[in-house]
Amino acid sequence: MQYHLEGFRAGDPSRVPAARKDARDAVDVLIVGCGPAGLTLAAQLSLLGDISVRIVERRPGPLEVGQADGIACRSVEMFEAFGFADRVIKEGYQVNEVSFWRPGPDGTTLTRADRITDVEDDLSEMPHIILSQARIHDFYLQIMANSARRLVPDYDRELLSLERDDRHQFPVTAILARTGRPAETETIRARYVVGCDGARSTVRSELGLALRGRSARQLWGVMDVLVRTNFADIRLKCAIQSADQGSILIIPREGGYMVRLYIELDALGPDERASDRGVTPDELIDKARRILAPFEFDVASVAWWSAYEIGQRVCDSFDDAGTTGQGAQTPRIFIAGDACHTHSPKAGQGMNVSMADAFNLGWKLAAVLRGQSPAALLDTYCAERRAKAQELIDFDRDMARLFSEKPETGQDPARFQAYFRKHGRYTAGVETCYGPSLITGDTHHQSLATGYGVGMRFHSAPVIRLADAKPMQLGHALKADGRWRLIIFAPQSDTGTAEGEVGAMCLKLRDLADRVSPSGADPDAVIDVRAVFQSPHLCTDVSTLPDLLVPRKGSFGLTDYEKVFCPDPERGDIFDMRGIDRERGAAIVVRPDQYVSLVVPVTGSAEIEEFFAGVLLS
Repeated sequence: MQYHLEGFRAGDPSRVPAARKDARDAVDVLIVGCGPAGLTLAAQLSLLGDISVRIVERRPGPLEVGQADGIACRSVEMFEAFGFADRVIKEGYQVNEVSFWRPGPDGTTLTRADRITDVEDDLSEMPHIILSQARIHDFYLQIMANSARRLVPDYDRELLSLERDDRHQFPVTAILARTGRPAETETIRARYVVGCDGARSTVRSELGLALRGRSARQLWGVMDVLVRTNFADIRLKCAIQSADQGSILIIPREGGYMVRLYIELDALGPDERASDRGVTPDELIDKARRILAPFEFDVASVAWWSAYEIGQRVCDSFDDAGTTGQGAQTPRIFIAGDACHTHSPKAGQGMNVSMADAFNLGWKLAAVLRGQSPAALLDTYCAERRAKAQELIDFDRDMARLFSEKPETGQDPARFQAYFRKHGRYTAGVETCYGPSLITGDTHHQSLATGYGVGMRFHSAPVIRLADAKPMQLGHALKADGRWRLIIFAPQSDTGTAEGEVGAMCLKLRDLADRVSPSGADPDAVIDVRAVFQSPHLCTDVSTLPDLLVPRKGSFGLTDYEKVFCPDPERGDIFDMRGIDRERGAAIVVRPDQYVSLVVPVTGSAEIEEFFAGVLLS
């Protein structure tokens, strides 16, 4: 964490000085809903400091009991960019292994069929975590409160209507009311509105959009419980398929004692809803006992429970431009999270995909609002995230079907385990690959860095920071600050002198960095250039590096020494781990949301210039 750039300041460095108060009735971005998508977006925009935001929520206060609690590796990587991954890891339950149970040779008695690693080696430096959604909300709310805007949600606010009129500076007008008191209204004008208001989204309804798909007509119960049991794997994630009582998924919770149970109930009739069954906690407990028999299973306390039906649905469009045809108008109103896609919770993707929606959208809104990028950048949100949502729907449908299959005698017991292994990268959140677009280039030079696939997230690896010899993860230098990154992996003989290829690239790109940065801003305000050399840190000299890698910043002209790295052979050489061409090196353009946009040679400054000419305005 870097601070003191503008002078010494005592106290918590994450709490920055407050900015002037914004008008509350005219804002850059209005966010409707304080779920994981809404808070991710609000936290990201609040960190940028110069975007005015209001976030409203119909509930009376912050979430206290979380419903979505599985946090994929990719989400923990994202939390690192926000600065609270360590707190999530400390508090959460870490999923290390998964156990599979099914009827044994006699066809009835439950037997452990397999026990496998949850996350494959080097998939991510971050673990798969179980932690209450409410705690994730708490961390986001703290970021917002510590930001220059001192952003705090407005609770007890219900959206009544939206109207767009492009003749005005703030084209979208939102009418809100106090929850339950429709006569007490408030008008907010906004440049952009984002609906993160759940499966019954008012924003979606105002756009005339609908969730399309179907229900599997299968009823499930879910509960968080404190139990007394002799079931050996109660502190492991377990998928259990009984002979004739259905299936159950056990997810250990944080704190060492509580577990979450997903319990298969009966199929629903053609016109029946989950609420029609009148399911009770006692029914769920009784069903769990029958599935787990002959093991003892006594519930001491129920912390939370619910019943739901499995359904997979997705919207045709995630913004208001889609209602008139993409490209016909610039989108001004967006939807994210459950407002545009719903699915079953067992794959553990709901909260993760919702947060990824917001992380994809936030930096794009900021870039357009700041005048850094053309409005066409906003079209990429729907294109990228709707495709991802459809992948999730397809995956969830297969997962739900396999989980509910009744195990048959003689059936291959490894079928479900094999499916789980095959899709482990997907459930970890690291398989997202965005297609070619304004912000995702071609793969012509992919062979220079095979471990950094164009369109995929930047996969971190261990390095040593040159100036202070700190062992760290390279990906942890990519913060949620809205900046593009250019990471130069040096050719074998290059040590950063002016005569080398890295020095030549930095010299050519200095004009680009200056051109796209606002007047008077630091040279890395928009494009943050960093480098990784192959030479050991003890043999690399900071004093020979080009100015772009040790820039002078702030009103005092202080040098930023944290942009240059070397391999860490004790933990793994990043050039070997990520398939970097040692002889030629590679230059990698990384988006503000940590996805790889372009791979080019270290001599490819012209290709980088051409790429940014379409993305950034001078």
